[in-house]
This record gives sequence, C-alpha cells and structure tokens, in this order.
Amino acid sequence: MSVELRSVTKTFGTVRALLGVSATFEAGKVSMVLGPNGSGKSTLLAIVGTLSRPTSGRVSHGDLGASRAKVRQALGWVGHDALCYADLSGRENIELAARLHGLDAGEAFESARARFDLGAFAERPFRTYSRGQRQRVALARALVQAPRLLLLDEPTTGLDVAGVARLRDVVREEAARGSTVVVVTHDEGFARDTGDSRLVLQRGKVVEEA
Repeated sequence: MSVELRSVTKTFGTVRALLGVSATFEAGKVSMVLGPNGSGKSTLLAIVGTLSRPTSGRVSHGDLGASRAKVRQALGWVGHDALCYADLSGRENIELAARLHGLDAGEAFESARARFDLGAFAERPFRTYSRGQRQRVALARALVQAPRLLLLDEPTTGLDVAGVARLRDVVREEAARGSTVVVVTHDEGFARDTGDSRLVLQRGKVVEEA
C-alpha cells in the first residue's frame, strides 16, 4: 500500500503549514521526513494518517481507496502522545489494543513481551514508566495488528543507545514485512542508518528528496 500525495496544501487560518507537497511513500520501504521545527513534518504525517484533511491536493492510499475507516484500521501510530491509558499497565494497554482488532489478547502480549523485552515493569501502571519504557509499550501497542501503514513521529526522543538500536531493528522488520513506514525525525544518524529515502521540508515546501 504505497501512499501518494499530489500538490497537497494545508492551511490553518492565515498559517500555511504545507505548500503544494508531492511525495510517494512506498510499501516495503522506510521513508524519513526531516526538517526544522515548524516546517510541516507533523502536519504531513497527520494527513497521511487521515487524522487531518488537506486544504487542497490529493492523497491516495493505494487499494484502500478514499476510505478513512479502512486506512485507520490498517494504521499503526506512535506520536508525541503514547496513546496509552495512564492507569492501565503496559500489558493491559497492549491486550486492549489486541481485543479492539479482534486478536487474542494473551498471544498478542506474549509476542510483544518477547519482541520489545517487556520485563516486570509491564505489570505496573503506564504512568510510572520511564521515557524508554513508555516508547516500548507504545510501539508494541501500535504494531499489535501488524499494520500496513506505520507512522512514527520523533520516535527516538528520550531513548538510550540500546533503545534506538531496538527501534531501528523493529522499523526495518516492519518494512521487510511489507509495511509502508513513514518516520518524522530530527535524528540525522537514525535517518541515515534506518531510512531508504528522505524527504526534507522547509516552511511547508519540499526542498530535498532522495
């Protein structure tokens, strides 16, 4: 499921967040979106994930067509908000996500436990976690249904070296599985070591594509 944007513009009142952005994010590839603060990166990600509509232009999600419901069912999202319930444990957050997708909750958690090295902390309330522990559970929640479209907004923030290495492996595994992966990041090293392509935004415009 490749995602195509053609001449996408997004305005918020008098603020122009995106100006005629055209790009293709390919299935089975990791696409990195870079640029300074305020360049439109998160706005672009929200449009790709159908959380925001473009003011003008066209967005295509391959065989899913124009159905926002189908796109969201296929979507895995990790943003600045972990989208986990603070008073539930990591296990309970992951199992809840699994049930919402019609999956076996116990099997989903055991798979996540092994993949993300979820120790005893996964039984504690999510609000007690360190930044790295929060990120591991957030990723496990986002990947519980093997999403066809994975969107990550600054996923390396707060992670130590081991955490970044684990994240890199997971992102590459998801692309190898055939997922379309789009990552917004300021981390040039992570972008270089993990990405297959890069799109650089500045003041809402594409200034580099490679």
